Amino acid sequence: QVQLVESGGGSVQAGGSLRLSCHVSGGSFSGMCMAWFRQAPGREREGTSSIHTTTGPTTYAHSVKGRFTISRDNAENTLYLQIDSLKPEDTAMYYCAAKTAYGGSCPMLERAYTYWGQGTQVIVSS
Repeated sequence: QVQLVESGGGSVQAGGSLRLSCHVSGGSFSGMCMAWFRQAPGREREGTSSIHTTTGPTTYAHSVKGRFTISRDNAENTLYLQIDSLKPEDTAMYYCAAKTAYGGSCPMLERAYTYWGQGTQVIVSS
């Protein structure tokens, strides 16, 4: 059974940075689509970024492009999300998700993903 464990969240001031991590165990890290989603209080979960763990293409939501960077370390079975220039509206629970990759690109659709972590909280104060 594939398990995902996020870490790296915290409370930061606007303008700061955080790096979130998602460690994958129980399955092969290669050949997967992985993504970061977030859910703010009272709002639906939204995709922020995705990556193909073998070929590497990335996709970003328009709202985070230029500030979020998704990456992976296949040797460590770990997915990362670097968040720079944090804004109060980035406050949310951040989740990583995974699914078997079919094709070269990876979606940011919640319903497409099979495996989910428990989330890590990010709070940005102004």
